[in-house]
Amino acid sequence: MGLHYTDWLVIGSFMALSLWIGLRYKNQASTGLAAYFLGGRNLPWYIAGTSMVATTFAADTPLAVTELVGQSGIAGNWLWWNFLLGGMLTTFFFARLWRRAGILTDVELIEIRYSGRAAAFLRMFRALYLGLFMNCLIIGWVNVALMSILEVFFGISREEQLLFVGLAMVIVMIYSSMSGLLGVAITDVVQFVIAMTGCVILAVLVVNSDKIGGISGLKAQLPAWSLDFFPQITKDSSVSNIAGTLTLSFGAFLAYTSVQWWASWYPGAEPGGGGYIAQRMMSAKDEKHALYATLFFQIAHYCIRPWPWILVGLCA
Repeated sequence: MGLHYTDWLVIGSFMALSLWIGLRYKNQASTGLAAYFLGGRNLPWYIAGTSMVATTFAADTPLAVTELVGQSGIAGNWLWWNFLLGGMLTTFFFARLWRRAGILTDVELIEIRYSGRAAAFLRMFRALYLGLFMNCLIIGWVNVALMSILEVFFGISREEQLLFVGLAMVIVMIYSSMSGLLGVAITDVVQFVIAMTGCVILAVLVVNSDKIGGISGLKAQLPAWSLDFFPQITKDSSVSNIAGTLTLSFGAFLAYTSVQWWASWYPGAEPGGGGYIAQRMMSAKDEKHALYATLFFQIAHYCIRPWPWILVGLCA
């Protein structure tokens, strides 16, 4: 599919808007470290919370959710919905404390809390493991997803895909490095509204297409298991998925509900907070705004944002 000149105009306007926001907040970000890394510690909860949701929304996110739905129905999302337990722990027990700590980064908390060689090793290991290895891994899978979308929609070559992805990375690097967290958060809000509007429009168009025939037509064409909200729980540890729906042994269910959500690390779902989630909690106006921002993130991330993708996945 080729691009019309109006398509290029829309894409160019979107890129220009992101760069303009970076320039708009450049001076405010240059007034100090707190202004650059935490937006002056003055973000309202709805900006900080939306920025959290937007940061966990990349090219790979809807692809992952639709794949889970295609394989195991709605219940397949419990493979990541179980992280909500850790999210609520972060919200009600740690959000206020992150803001109260008065630190610039989550690594600084390690420096304050611990001392000695072991603490120095922990800081170095965390910086290298998360800052280098994990970030490269995340950037890689996000960009591979973007390249897949470019290939499917536009049929362009691998070289052209790399060119467009590289250009997008350069633009993001420019506006994020200029504007600091405040500009990044404002850009997040704008981009999130645009992206979710597109997702909702896509879901409405797909569900109401002639091949689907609305929600009633969708339900009539789908097997019953694909609409099950909860996975199948069984005592048989060797069981496989029943007719496609997500099936967990009782032991696996206990692992997900009792261990998995606090014993594993995933971007945006760190039990207790960390990374860009902690950064936005620390950037809130006060402890109450930090709490509200994190609560809004949990609700939007787990309960609201995935449903347009789930509908499209069911239609596929």
